[in-house]
Amino acid sequence: MQEKILVTGCAGFIGFHVCQQLLNKGLFVIGLDNLNNYYDVNLKEARLKELDKISKNNSKGEFLFIKADLNDENNLKNISELYFPKKVIHLAAQAGVRHSIENPRAYIDSNLVGFGNILEFCKDNQVEHLIYASSSSIYGGNKKTPFSEKDFVDYPISLYAATKKSNELMAHSYSHLFKVPSTGIRLFTVYGPWGRPDMAPMIFTKSILSGKPIKIFNHGDMYRDFTYIDDVSEAILKLLYKPPKYFNDNKKLKSSDIPELTPYRIVNIGSSNPINLLKFIEILENEINIKAIKVFEKMQLGEVKKTYADTSYIKDLINFKPHTSLEKGIRKFMKWHKNFYK
Repeated sequence: MQEKILVTGCAGFIGFHVCQQLLNKGLFVIGLDNLNNYYDVNLKEARLKELDKISKNNSKGEFLFIKADLNDENNLKNISELYFPKKVIHLAAQAGVRHSIENPRAYIDSNLVGFGNILEFCKDNQVEHLIYASSSSIYGGNKKTPFSEKDFVDYPISLYAATKKSNELMAHSYSHLFKVPSTGIRLFTVYGPWGRPDMAPMIFTKSILSGKPIKIFNHGDMYRDFTYIDDVSEAILKLLYKPPKYFNDNKKLKSSDIPELTPYRIVNIGSSNPINLLKFIEILENEINIKAIKVFEKMQLGEVKKTYADTSYIKDLINFKPHTSLEKGIRKFMKWHKNFYK
């Protein structure tokens, strides 16, 4: 029998790429998404068509899409009764730091209530491993870099970040009480083909091509740990088959310092190479062969100046090492963008 994997947020940017990799490995992927209109639904539907095409052309993997909202726990009960997935990759969430300031209810419903239903599903079905998306935004205004999983992160500066920190706490309680093995992945500025239209690569590209100015916040004094999507999805698949046995699997800690029987961990996934935003724009300009019209503005509410991942832990776990340089990643992104948007 094919192994069945539940992937929530399958029509999203990262979920789509993870599903691709799972299908290519011959797995049965149950993809769940509510196809909300936070950004262009046509892009989400195009991703689903691509997954369906891969499934039909692939003699091994099989893709089943279910349109459903995680806020309704009955949707998950139906999946458990019909398919019995034993591994869950939870990538469905209301994304976006700035949008969380304008529409907080969407984040409470999706990122807290929906995540609670996922945890109940994992508990009731004795799921062997839950991987869920956290975010680098939970490091907030921390000044010490690079950001380590051991850092103090109790002061989020956006509601989005607060919901992601809450997810980590909720997961820990289920790992401790019910022995649900869970891995929270703190993702650092993921980019690449099929990316989200609300993120910088897509916004900047669209503006440059149409001759419109781009807003550069904090007057360009911004750094991001850009991480290419293929490196991220590869890391997720490797982690999937390495569930935690005890708290953070951190052999550097004494056994007396950790709750041994809590199968829980938090992992950074980043390139560990922060790039200045102006440098990123310059690489994009060179690839497009058009100069951007730049408008410099002050820092936006809820944003951070710099993200920078300490990846020593994930390197020890799965020998993780990003393969894609920013120049190569942008080249691949632009090739897709030209083809998709004509």
